Amino acid sequence: MTGPLRIERRLDAPGWLKVVVPLASLVLAAIIVAILLLATGHNPLSTYHQMYSAAITADGALSSSFVYATPLLFTGLCAAFAFRMRTWNIGGEGQLYMGAVGASATGLVLGHWPAPLVIIAMVVGGALAGMLWAEIPALLRAYLRTNEILTSLMLNYVAGFVVYYLIYDSGSYWRDLTTPGASVFPTGKTLGPHANWPGITIGSFTLPLGFVLGLGLAVGLFLLVRSTRYGFEMRVMGDAPRAADYSGIRTKRKILSVMAISGGIAGVAGSSQIGDFGHVLDPRGLEQAQYGYTGIVVAALALYNPLAVVLVSLLIGGLTNAGFALEGPSFPTGLVGTMEGIILFTVLGGEILARYRLSWRRRPAPATGTTS
Repeated sequence: MTGPLRIERRLDAPGWLKVVVPLASLVLAAIIVAILLLATGHNPLSTYHQMYSAAITADGALSSSFVYATPLLFTGLCAAFAFRMRTWNIGGEGQLYMGAVGASATGLVLGHWPAPLVIIAMVVGGALAGMLWAEIPALLRAYLRTNEILTSLMLNYVAGFVVYYLIYDSGSYWRDLTTPGASVFPTGKTLGPHANWPGITIGSFTLPLGFVLGLGLAVGLFLLVRSTRYGFEMRVMGDAPRAADYSGIRTKRKILSVMAISGGIAGVAGSSQIGDFGHVLDPRGLEQAQYGYTGIVVAALALYNPLAVVLVSLLIGGLTNAGFALEGPSFPTGLVGTMEGIILFTVLGGEILARYRLSWRRRPAPATGTTS
């Protein structure tokens, strides 16, 4: 007899499954979105062509896709690195805010230095600010056993209020107080030309310097996790926490260091937002972008693999860019958001199938006895 349906974790998933399942998920998402487009009176083929053009082939489209992908690359790496050890850092959003604060302060103070030194200092300043902010939930988790999901999430809102206070509710160093209009419409100080990060231009395509830095971080994190003792201890703590305790791994130190690295990466995302794109501390712009929360989705889609985060961030960045291009009177924002949600939900569902499988266990046949 056939028993109940069960969901079992795959102990040894074949390599091809990790490639086929995401591709099949994307195909399924394209079919579902096509049905949605037909139901709303839009031609699916025409819409897909517009999305492809807006994300890749149109003038400046590919550069714009990399612009949207750059912060997602950093926040995706921030989440993926911490999650790999089952340390749930949900605070990438707030750590990005604080990184932007640290980087903008560094750029303003050292703006008269040579440009390469200013850029390096901004990266370091943003990373340190993100690290320090991430160490708050890390210390609470390591020494008080406080749930880091709640503490890191709450600190996102605290960081947001701090940034708003610096620009809108105080005469802080970050706020511009020199122009008459700044007293009526509060704004941050604009960084000098030496603090503007140069892009790498190839023909009509411009690659943000932040993306290059994020790509280097992705390779470094991959090697750290896969090829070092530190990474081995991370994997042990993530896969078998009790075994890590019995083997003598210093779990408290590991939590502190992993959260510091994770927060530092998010802090560099804030540095990139200031140096690559904004050149000014803009609380509303940072809050509306929601890069930290989207980075969690990027990390999940990439299965916490740093190299896969690069590809997923480009996919989400391209979708975001295409979505903005599609918006108009006949294509409302809600429909664009629904399309993006279907794609993300389908790919995440495919990830579950890659990690787990359905099985039916046979029930033993009832014993038949003989009576005398």
